[in-house]
Amino acid sequence: MTGIRIDKWLWAARFFKTRALASRACDLGRIRTQGVDAKPAREVHVGDMLEIRNDAGTFVVEVLALSQMRGPASVAQTLYRETDESKAARLKEAEERKALNALMPQPTHRPSKRDRRHIIRFREGR
Repeated sequence: MTGIRIDKWLWAARFFKTRALASRACDLGRIRTQGVDAKPAREVHVGDMLEIRNDAGTFVVEVLALSQMRGPASVAQTLYRETDESKAARLKEAEERKALNALMPQPTHRPSKRDRRHIIRFREGR
């Protein structure tokens, strides 16, 4: 096997739950290969560097193996190797999110009708 569709590889490597989500991410420009936005049908080969942006963060990975079948997570992790810079950046982003959440306490209850009116007035600048 010399190459495989990038949406199928992303699904097999467990970056996305479904192939449709992987294909949609390609269409939205969240997948880059060699500095170019990748379309879902683009072939990925062993040794390619991919930049993947999803809910978990931005991953920069090197393709180590190809697979058309989705297997367990332990097998999926053998398909790629994440760069050290990518790991460090994702950990830094996670720490920043935690720090931000610590500074902004979560509300104890949903806003009442009166509270919503105040919020709307504030947003409108009245």
